Amino acid sequence: MKLTRRSFLNYSLGAVAVGKFGQGVATRTTKAEPRLAPSGKPFHARFTDVAKEAGLVLPIVYGEVDHKDYILETVGCGCAFFDYDNDGWMDIFLLSGTSMSGPPPGASNRLYKNNRDGTFSDVTEKSGLSFTGWASGVCVGDYNNDGWEDLFCTFYGQNKLYRNNGDGTFTDVTKSAGLENAKTRWGAGCTFVDYNRDGLLDLFVSNYLQFDPAHIPKPGQNSYCNWKGVPVNCGPRGLPAGFHSLYRNNGDGTFADVSAQAGIDKLHGSYGMTVVAADFDEDGWPDIFVACDSTPSFLLMNQRNGTFREEGIIRGVALSDDGMEQAGMGVGVGDYDLDGHLDLFKTHFTEDTAGLFHNDGKGDFESVTMATHVGTENRYICWGAGIVDLDNDGYPDLFMTAGSVYPEVEKTLPQYPDKNPRIVFRNLGNGNFEELIEEAGPGVAALHCSRGCAFGDFDNDGDVDILIVNMNEPPSLLRNDISGNNHWLKIKLIGTKSNRSAIGARVLARYGKKIQAQEVLSQSSFYSASDPRLHFGLGAETSADLEIRWPSGLHERVKAVKANQIVVIKEGSGAPAGNAPLKKEN
Repeated sequence: MKLTRRSFLNYSLGAVAVGKFGQGVATRTTKAEPRLAPSGKPFHARFTDVAKEAGLVLPIVYGEVDHKDYILETVGCGCAFFDYDNDGWMDIFLLSGTSMSGPPPGASNRLYKNNRDGTFSDVTEKSGLSFTGWASGVCVGDYNNDGWEDLFCTFYGQNKLYRNNGDGTFTDVTKSAGLENAKTRWGAGCTFVDYNRDGLLDLFVSNYLQFDPAHIPKPGQNSYCNWKGVPVNCGPRGLPAGFHSLYRNNGDGTFADVSAQAGIDKLHGSYGMTVVAADFDEDGWPDIFVACDSTPSFLLMNQRNGTFREEGIIRGVALSDDGMEQAGMGVGVGDYDLDGHLDLFKTHFTEDTAGLFHNDGKGDFESVTMATHVGTENRYICWGAGIVDLDNDGYPDLFMTAGSVYPEVEKTLPQYPDKNPRIVFRNLGNGNFEELIEEAGPGVAALHCSRGCAFGDFDNDGDVDILIVNMNEPPSLLRNDISGNNHWLKIKLIGTKSNRSAIGARVLARYGKKIQAQEVLSQSSFYSASDPRLHFGLGAETSADLEIRWPSGLHERVKAVKANQIVVIKEGSGAPAGNAPLKKEN
């Protein structure tokens, strides 16, 4: 049924209460809508997994392979494209987990340097980023404005802040920065965000649930530990939810927990996962969206006075369009319909469709999942997500990864396999999306149990490549080989009065009769950080006019920027500072 906002509010309270007596996860058993007839339009993007050739051969360890006794083993982790050495080429950071019986050989987070020839070198040991534990998410940002991108990583146990020293090494400054936990927490999503617009990056962290293996029931022990009659790991329902934190940057290398002052400590009862900070109501102040598993998601609206107000339900993104809880995992952000506003794309559990939410520009959202034919797919548990232009035709597409949390179920119910393909919804440019798998190349059709993914142009050839975390396998690196004559533009922003990473900066690109909004994000997809350079496919257009709104409040316009280049724009310059390096240095 379709609900109005008022009935949506009234219904949601009952839906949430009833949902807590269901199985461990929210499953709507939504029927997939029929697919449209094939459009016949060629798709000019083609993805090939080149991870092995690139040197990404070590597996990402996460729990047991063929069964999961605890929910801790199932969730998995994210990854990042980021330029740690400022050479203009995206490097790779991969998180990893461990096992309940102890860390197997090779279980560690890893940093790979881009060799600028299609390959990467493992520089983990030299970098100081080697660490073994139950990693969750990563967000990237220059918290001390020294010109080098830093990392914040969430874990079950203790989160970590790694300061980039600018010489290829990182230092764990968690304790000195005031970010150590007094008790064990399950850190989940995170984002750097300048919530008070003082030019310093603050930090928001979601927590999934309170997990103590000594007190968790075993598979099959109660109704929260069964799925379709098969004993499985317990949760998240039946387990106490985590709580969430906001840390203000003091400007001296330390952070202060301002969760109580900001109203964040009042958020209760939802299992927080991926976090995205962006200005959804376009008032110049960053808001925070938290995808939540099997419980209502949060949309925290910035009140411009150091506080946030939770408005997920009244703004239409907390629940499904029929008022039901969903297993929110990953989040894509982008302007799918080219109206200049940031929309949301959220991934969910099997037998539910991913959700596409249209933003009216004032931060009010409507589900357009069925109207845009994204509701054709409900077979998989989906994780990483993006609203990205994969074929450079000027219309952002949708991408998502998939993989089971119950590897043991496949033996009894083969219709729920552990490994799944990736999924592309190509934007037809007429308000509809067309689902593609094999048509998008072997890297999309390949079967894996995947989690986080990051989007970025690792070979600087003007398209969007994809890095994917695979559970207990090496990662995938999907190289995009675009055919045809579509043009593109990639924009790197550098803040001066604003935070140097330009997180929260918004660009409106006008090309031909189209207009598209993008914003620099610290985390999105599932627990992951993508290439911070904003990528615009331009289709047949050979230039674009840019309007930039910096977090400081400064507005700048840059006219007639030529296509097919990476441009660097520094706040206050009013013009591109020059091209980023595109070719390997001899």
